[in-house]
Order: sequence, then structure tokens, then C-alpha cells
Amino acid sequence: MPRELITIQVGQCGNQVGCRFWDVALREHAAANRKGVYDEALSSFFRNVDSRSDDPADIPLGEGTGAIRTLKARAVLVDMEEGVINQLERGHLADIFDARQRITSVSGAGNNWAHGHAVYGPQYAEELLDKVRRAAEFCDSLQGFSLVHSLGGGTGSGLGTYLLPLLADEFPSVFRFVSCLFPGVDDDVITSPYNTVLALNQLIEHADCVLPADNGALAGIVERAQRRPPHGMGTRGGARGPVANVANAGDPGAKPRAFDEMNNIVASLLANLTAGMRFEGSLNVDLNEITTNLVPYPRMHFLLSSMAPLSSAPRGAPSSSSRVDQLFSDALARDHLLLDLRGAARAKHLAAALLVRGDVPISEVSRNVSRLGQQLDMIHWNEDGFKVGLCRVPPVGQDAAVLCLLNNCAVGSVLGEHRARFDRLYLRKAHLHHYTQYVEEATFDEARACVGELVDDYARLQASVPPAHVEHPLDDAIELR
Repeated sequence: MPRELITIQVGQCGNQVGCRFWDVALREHAAANRKGVYDEALSSFFRNVDSRSDDPADIPLGEGTGAIRTLKARAVLVDMEEGVINQLERGHLADIFDARQRITSVSGAGNNWAHGHAVYGPQYAEELLDKVRRAAEFCDSLQGFSLVHSLGGGTGSGLGTYLLPLLADEFPSVFRFVSCLFPGVDDDVITSPYNTVLALNQLIEHADCVLPADNGALAGIVERAQRRPPHGMGTRGGARGPVANVANAGDPGAKPRAFDEMNNIVASLLANLTAGMRFEGSLNVDLNEITTNLVPYPRMHFLLSSMAPLSSAPRGAPSSSSRVDQLFSDALARDHLLLDLRGAARAKHLAAALLVRGDVPISEVSRNVSRLGQQLDMIHWNEDGFKVGLCRVPPVGQDAAVLCLLNNCAVGSVLGEHRARFDRLYLRKAHLHHYTQYVEEATFDEARACVGELVDDYARLQASVPPAHVEHPLDDAIELR
């Protein structure tokens, strides 16, 4: 049965990352689908439509052997400024976006969460839901929503998080995955600490799973990839660009723009995360299995992510155990993490997942899981908390890849740092008047308290120690026999 995912990209950053993601998805399916048919894998992300009418009619999947007519992304594009979406619709990916599935305005949210959340949210709520309902009507088995946005600005943080409770009310049984960009320490938006904490409050309460990245970590990955050739598993011919093999979004003649290669990394994260629901594999992992296995408590749904390889420079084929070992070791290396943990001490893992793509023998995977499991500090009540996925289809230009997802107590330190930046402004009530035009000051106190409670929850788990002996009723029953 096909399993569809609807992507909702909000704000400038969300739409720029979305552009990269759709390019990666198209090239992955083109490489895997040599016959050019509309199959189940392709239907996860794309509709097949007859575009000869003004309102293109869906062509049913059937047996998955029909010809591709016109592909339309299962996506909703939202931005309160028209610039980025207009660029997408003039670019080489323009034909895959349905013009009926976009919402734009002209004035923007002014880097103000409150404006995006309290003004644009109610103003566009029904229109947003109409677009999402329309996308859902074309799905046979909708598995989840993928929200892509940033937290530092106004539209992505404010309007993006306003959408989450709407989705929860309208589609209560459909998972809500969020890929969000945290602002870096040197972010040029002065009020980004406010926007981040106010948005985090909504993510904690209304998302099922959040995969954060931050500009500092992404910039560091790009810089290191450009400075030295990486090692590890190989790539196949046709690779371009230094990071994540999607440089210039499929347009070799295009001049790279700021943040392009950083966005490429997030696009590759999304592609690797969803590979198991799209392509064949001996041990595929659906998105719902991610939340089931990696989220032990509802609010602790922030997952660290890292990938290997991060470079598309040509390298050897996966022909030796040492290359496989290096791939797994790189995937767990701190400098491959998409979130900057330089200020955080090493912390306990609540759960972990290793999603492997390519022709990697299961024996090698099992050996590396055992090897790495001995190195990780797993919490005492989940010492074997590894989820493993094996997908046969590798990323384009690579022989194999590993995506590592970690539910780690270090997330508490990251959230605590963002709350500290928030406090530096809030204690002085700096710039607060720009927000209280739209929301009560109590909204700030509520958001700060919510983030603080989660930070404390992570700290308690980090400090927990295994009991000397756990009494279970079953113990007594066994001793009596």
C-alpha cells in the first residue's frame, strides 16, 4: 500500500530548504525508477496528474506500472513574502509545484513570532487547512506531515507553529514531523531569541517528532568539507559539489547562493529519513516507527541527527569492513551532528536509530551496532535501545550512507542555552513592545516556563542512576517456585 507524506514548507528558510529537498527527491527516484513508471515509491511524495485541464485530474496508482504524465509534489508552500516562492516557480522545479497549493502575502512578519502567530495565523487558518485538506484528499494512506521551517524569523516560527495544533485537531491520527533550523549564536536577527523560545513552546506541545539543526553546525560541516577530503564509504560517478551531493539544486550552471550548501544538508537529512517509506529494503523503517522507538516520553521528542558521508567527492566502493566501520563511526561523530553541542557535556542517550542505505551486509550492520553500542552511554532502563533500518537504495552518487538519530539528554543543554539568550533580552524587556502589540506578555512567561520544564526533565534523566535492585512482583513469584 502506498504511504504518502505531505510536506509543508513555511517561510523563507522553509521554502529554500524545500527547494533543495524536492530536487534530491526527484533525482533519487529518477535513479531508482529506470522504467519511468509511476510506482508506489514515487507516489509517496508525488501525484501523477493529467495536466491538460485547468484542474489537473489525478491518475490512479493502479498496479504501479502506469506511465508518468505530470508529477506534482505533495506540498503546501507558505510565505508571507512572495520573493522565495516566486523564485521557485520561475526555476527549473517550477512544474512540480501546484499553483493551487501556495499561500503568500506581501508584507512579511517582520522577524516577529507574534505577528506571524497571532495575526497571520488566524487570518490564514482556514485557507491553510483548505490547502492541506486538498492535499490529503489525494492520498490513499497518509502517513504524516513534514513541516519545514526556521525558528529565528517571524513567518516560519510564528505561522509555522500556529499550523501544528490545527493539524492535530484536523488530522489527530497523522504524525507531525518537524524539521526546523535554530538560529546560530551570531544570528543577525536581534529578536531571534524571543522567536525561538516562543516557537519551541509550540513544538514541545504540538509536534510528534522534531529534528532540529542549527546554522552554526551546518556552517561548520560545510567549512570542513571544503577544507579537506573526507574518508569512509564511497560514492559513485556523477557526484557534484562538496556537500550532500546536491550542489546548485540540480542546475550545474547556477551560481551558489548563501546557505545553499547548508540547506543541502537538511535536504539530505529529509531524504534519508524518508527512504525507508519510499524504497525497498530488508528492514525498512516507517516514520511512525521513529516516534514509537525513539520517543520514550511525549514531550521529549527532539532528536539529534547526523549523517555519513557528508561529502560527494569520489571515493572507493564499500568493499571492506574498515570502510563500513568508518561510515558508522563518522555517523556518530560530533562534527557530523546537525546541532551544535560544543557547549554541552557528553550526555546519556535515551534511544538511538541507525538508518542504513545501500548494499551493506546485515552482518556488518549488526557488528557495528554492537561495537558502537558499547561506546554509547545509554540510559540504564534502555541499554539496548537501538532501532536499525536497512534500505536497499543509496543516495544518488553514493554507494551507501547512514543516518543516525539520537534522543539524547544534551538536547536539554541546547534548549537551556536558547532560554538563556531569551532571558538576556526579556529581563530588560528589550524589544518587548514589538510583540505585545499582538500577544500578552504572559505568553512569554508561559513559553519560558515550558522550555524550562523540559530542560529540567532532561537534567533529571541525565542525573539518574540505575537502582541497586528493582523489586518486581514477578521476582517474588519466581522465587517462590
